Amino acid sequence: MTAHPIELVALDMAGTTIDDGGAVYEALRGAVEDAGATVAQADLQVWMGTDKVEAITNLLRLGGVEPTAERVDAGFARFRERLQQAYTATPPTAIAGVPEALREIRALGVKVALTTGFDDAVALPLLAAIGWRIGEGEGAVVDAVVTTSDVAAGRPAPYMIHRAMERTSVRDVARVLAAGDTAVDVQAANNAGAVSVGVLTGKADGATLAEAGADHVLGGVVDIPGLLRVRP
Repeated sequence: MTAHPIELVALDMAGTTIDDGGAVYEALRGAVEDAGATVAQADLQVWMGTDKVEAITNLLRLGGVEPTAERVDAGFARFRERLQQAYTATPPTAIAGVPEALREIRALGVKVALTTGFDDAVALPLLAAIGWRIGEGEGAVVDAVVTTSDVAAGRPAPYMIHRAMERTSVRDVARVLAAGDTAVDVQAANNAGAVSVGVLTGKADGATLAEAGADHVLGGVVDIPGLLRVRP
Protein backbone atom coordinates (compact mmCIF):
# COMPACT_ATOMS: atom_id res chain seq x y z
CA MET A 1 0.00 0.00 0.00
CA THR A 2 1.31 3.43 -0.90
CA ALA A 3 1.84 5.73 2.08
CA HIS A 4 0.25 9.15 1.71
CA PRO A 5 1.69 12.33 3.20
CA ILE A 6 -0.10 13.14 6.45
CA GLU A 7 -2.18 16.33 6.45
CA LEU A 8 -3.88 15.98 9.85
CA VAL A 9 -2.80 14.54 13.19
CA ALA A 10 -5.75 13.86 15.50
CA LEU A 11 -4.80 13.32 19.13
CA ASP A 12 -6.61 12.17 22.23
CA MET A 13 -6.40 14.45 25.27
CA ALA A 14 -6.03 12.89 28.76
CA GLY A 15 -3.16 10.42 28.82
CA THR A 16 -2.02 11.32 25.31
CA THR A 17 -1.38 15.06 25.26
CA ILE A 18 -2.40 16.04 28.79
CA ASP A 19 -1.11 14.56 32.05
CA ASP A 20 -3.99 14.42 34.50
CA GLY A 21 -2.32 12.02 36.91
CA GLY A 22 -4.78 9.27 36.07
CA ALA A 23 -7.68 11.40 37.34
CA VAL A 24 -10.06 10.28 34.60
CA TYR A 25 -9.47 6.61 35.40
CA GLU A 26 -10.09 7.13 39.10
CA ALA A 27 -13.10 9.42 38.59
CA LEU A 28 -14.71 6.90 36.27
CA ARG A 29 -13.98 4.01 38.61
CA GLY A 30 -15.25 5.92 41.63
CA ALA A 31 -18.45 7.08 39.91
CA VAL A 32 -19.37 3.50 39.02
CA GLU A 33 -18.39 2.11 42.42
CA ASP A 34 -20.50 4.81 44.10
CA ALA A 35 -23.52 3.17 42.44
CA GLY A 36 -22.64 -0.18 44.03
CA ALA A 37 -20.96 -1.79 41.01
CA THR A 38 -17.63 -3.57 41.05
CA VAL A 39 -15.13 -2.44 38.45
CA ALA A 40 -12.64 -4.84 36.92
CA GLN A 41 -9.42 -3.22 35.72
CA ALA A 42 -9.72 -4.95 32.35
CA ASP A 43 -13.24 -3.55 31.85
CA LEU A 44 -12.12 -0.08 32.87
CA GLN A 45 -9.32 -0.25 30.31
CA VAL A 46 -11.74 -1.29 27.57
CA TRP A 47 -14.21 1.53 28.20
CA MET A 48 -11.79 4.27 29.26
CA GLY A 49 -11.49 6.08 25.94
CA THR A 50 -15.18 6.01 25.08
CA ASP A 51 -17.89 8.61 25.68
CA LYS A 52 -18.19 8.73 29.46
CA VAL A 53 -21.97 8.24 29.56
CA GLU A 54 -21.54 5.12 27.43
CA ALA A 55 -18.65 4.00 29.64
CA ILE A 56 -20.67 4.40 32.83
CA THR A 57 -23.62 2.56 31.29
CA ASN A 58 -21.52 -0.44 30.33
CA LEU A 59 -19.40 -0.50 33.48
CA LEU A 60 -22.52 -0.48 35.65
CA ARG A 61 -23.90 -3.44 33.72
CA LEU A 62 -20.60 -5.32 33.84
CA GLY A 63 -20.34 -4.57 37.56
CA GLY A 64 -23.72 -6.10 38.35
CA VAL A 65 -25.89 -2.96 38.53
CA GLU A 66 -28.79 -2.28 36.15
CA PRO A 67 -27.88 0.92 34.25
CA THR A 68 -31.19 2.78 34.52
CA ALA A 69 -31.35 6.29 33.11
CA GLU A 70 -31.37 7.69 36.64
CA ARG A 71 -28.30 5.71 37.69
CA VAL A 72 -26.39 6.64 34.55
CA ASP A 73 -27.24 10.33 34.95
CA ALA A 74 -26.21 10.24 38.59
CA GLY A 75 -23.03 8.37 37.71
CA PHE A 76 -22.08 10.93 35.08
CA ALA A 77 -22.73 13.80 37.51
CA ARG A 78 -20.57 12.05 40.08
CA PHE A 79 -17.85 11.45 37.49
CA ARG A 80 -17.71 15.16 36.67
CA GLU A 81 -17.72 16.05 40.36
CA ARG A 82 -14.89 13.66 41.14
CA LEU A 83 -12.89 14.83 38.13
CA GLN A 84 -13.29 18.49 39.10
CA GLN A 85 -12.15 17.71 42.63
CA ALA A 86 -9.10 15.89 41.29
CA TYR A 87 -8.22 18.70 38.88
CA THR A 88 -8.60 21.28 41.65
CA ALA A 89 -6.31 19.31 43.95
CA THR A 90 -3.75 18.56 41.24
CA PRO A 91 -4.16 20.70 38.11
CA PRO A 92 -3.48 18.84 34.86
CA THR A 93 -0.50 19.83 32.74
CA ALA A 94 0.73 19.16 29.23
CA ILE A 95 2.74 15.95 28.99
CA ALA A 96 6.43 16.79 28.86
CA GLY A 97 7.56 17.65 25.35
CA VAL A 98 4.06 17.67 23.85
CA PRO A 99 3.72 21.46 23.29
CA GLU A 100 7.02 21.44 21.44
CA ALA A 101 5.95 18.38 19.42
CA LEU A 102 2.68 20.08 18.44
CA ARG A 103 4.59 23.14 17.24
CA GLU A 104 6.91 20.87 15.29
CA ILE A 105 4.01 19.03 13.65
CA ARG A 106 2.32 22.26 12.65
CA ALA A 107 5.63 23.65 11.37
CA LEU A 108 5.70 20.69 8.97
CA GLY A 109 2.46 22.00 7.49
CA VAL A 110 0.32 19.36 9.22
CA LYS A 111 -2.90 20.33 11.01
CA VAL A 112 -3.43 19.20 14.62
CA ALA A 113 -6.81 18.40 16.16
CA LEU A 114 -7.71 17.10 19.60
CA THR A 115 -10.47 14.52 20.06
CA THR A 116 -11.77 13.38 23.42
CA GLY A 117 -14.25 11.21 25.24
CA PHE A 118 -15.19 14.31 27.26
CA ASP A 119 -18.07 16.60 26.40
CA ASP A 120 -17.65 20.36 25.91
CA ALA A 121 -18.35 21.11 29.57
CA VAL A 122 -15.30 19.09 30.66
CA ALA A 123 -12.93 19.44 27.68
CA LEU A 124 -13.01 23.18 27.01
CA PRO A 125 -12.32 24.34 30.60
CA LEU A 126 -9.54 21.75 30.77
CA LEU A 127 -7.87 23.23 27.70
CA ALA A 128 -8.34 26.74 29.05
CA ALA A 129 -6.76 25.69 32.35
CA ILE A 130 -3.54 24.65 30.64
CA GLY A 131 -3.62 27.70 28.34
CA TRP A 132 -4.10 25.96 24.99
CA ARG A 133 -5.76 28.18 22.38
CA ILE A 134 -7.64 26.70 19.45
CA GLY A 135 -7.56 27.95 15.86
CA GLU A 136 -5.23 30.07 13.79
CA GLY A 137 -2.90 32.91 14.61
CA GLU A 138 -0.22 33.59 17.17
CA GLY A 139 -0.60 31.60 20.37
CA ALA A 140 -2.80 28.88 18.92
CA VAL A 141 -1.68 25.41 19.95
CA VAL A 142 -4.09 23.25 17.93
CA ASP A 143 -6.26 23.83 14.88
CA ALA A 144 -9.46 22.18 16.13
CA VAL A 145 -11.03 20.35 19.05
CA VAL A 146 -13.80 17.76 18.77
CA THR A 147 -15.67 16.46 21.82
CA THR A 148 -18.50 14.00 22.31
CA SER A 149 -20.84 17.01 22.25
CA ASP A 150 -20.12 17.29 18.52
CA VAL A 151 -20.99 13.75 17.38
CA ALA A 152 -23.72 11.14 17.52
CA ALA A 153 -21.42 8.57 19.11
CA GLY A 154 -17.96 8.60 20.66
CA ARG A 155 -15.16 6.10 20.18
CA PRO A 156 -14.76 3.50 18.79
CA ALA A 157 -17.04 5.15 16.23
CA PRO A 158 -14.94 7.15 13.75
CA TYR A 159 -17.09 10.27 13.90
CA MET A 160 -14.80 12.51 15.96
CA ILE A 161 -11.91 11.92 13.57
CA HIS A 162 -14.14 12.61 10.59
CA ARG A 163 -15.44 15.80 12.25
CA ALA A 164 -11.83 16.87 12.86
CA MET A 165 -11.21 16.36 9.13
CA GLU A 166 -14.21 18.53 8.34
CA ARG A 167 -12.99 21.31 10.63
CA THR A 168 -9.48 21.27 9.17
CA SER A 169 -10.53 20.85 5.50
CA VAL A 170 -8.83 17.47 5.10
CA ARG A 171 -10.70 15.19 2.70
CA ASP A 172 -8.65 12.00 2.45
CA VAL A 173 -8.67 9.67 5.50
CA ALA A 174 -5.44 8.10 4.24
CA ARG A 175 -3.79 11.45 5.01
CA VAL A 176 -4.86 11.40 8.66
CA LEU A 177 -2.86 10.02 11.57
CA ALA A 178 -4.85 9.46 14.77
CA ALA A 179 -3.13 8.70 18.07
CA GLY A 180 -4.22 7.83 21.58
CA ASP A 181 -3.26 5.92 24.70
CA THR A 182 -6.12 3.39 24.80
CA ALA A 183 -7.23 0.45 22.69
CA VAL A 184 -10.45 2.25 21.81
CA ASP A 185 -8.43 5.20 20.43
CA VAL A 186 -6.70 2.77 18.09
CA GLN A 187 -9.99 1.15 17.12
CA ALA A 188 -11.53 4.53 16.30
CA ALA A 189 -8.54 5.39 14.12
CA ASN A 190 -8.86 2.12 12.25
CA ASN A 191 -12.62 2.54 11.88
CA ALA A 192 -11.99 6.00 10.43
CA GLY A 193 -9.50 4.64 7.88
CA ALA A 194 -6.66 6.69 9.39
CA VAL A 195 -3.10 5.69 10.24
CA SER A 196 -3.50 4.41 13.81
CA VAL A 197 -0.92 5.14 16.49
CA GLY A 198 -0.93 3.93 20.08
CA VAL A 199 1.16 5.86 22.59
CA LEU A 200 2.55 4.59 25.88
CA THR A 201 1.90 7.67 28.03
CA GLY A 202 -1.37 6.27 29.43
CA LYS A 203 -2.28 3.05 31.22
CA ALA A 204 -2.21 0.65 28.23
CA ASP A 205 0.93 -1.29 27.40
CA GLY A 206 2.37 -1.83 23.95
CA ALA A 207 0.92 -5.32 23.57
CA THR A 208 -2.61 -4.05 24.27
CA LEU A 209 -2.26 -1.28 21.69
CA ALA A 210 -0.74 -3.62 19.11
CA GLU A 211 -3.50 -6.18 19.65
CA ALA A 212 -6.05 -3.40 19.09
CA GLY A 213 -4.57 -2.99 15.60
CA ALA A 214 -2.20 -0.03 15.93
CA ASP A 215 -0.14 0.62 12.80
CA HIS A 216 2.55 2.09 15.06
CA VAL A 217 3.18 2.01 18.81
CA LEU A 218 5.26 4.96 20.01
CA GLY A 219 6.56 6.16 23.33
CA GLY A 220 4.46 9.28 23.09
CA VAL A 221 3.28 12.21 21.00
CA VAL A 222 6.85 13.48 21.17
CA ASP A 223 7.76 10.73 18.68
CA ILE A 224 5.16 11.69 16.07
CA PRO A 225 7.23 14.41 14.32
CA GLY A 226 9.95 11.83 13.67
CA LEU A 227 7.40 9.40 12.26
CA LEU A 228 6.04 12.09 9.94
CA ARG A 229 9.52 12.83 8.66
CA VAL A 230 10.27 9.23 7.69
CA ARG A 231 6.95 8.72 5.89
CA PRO A 232 6.94 9.54 2.16
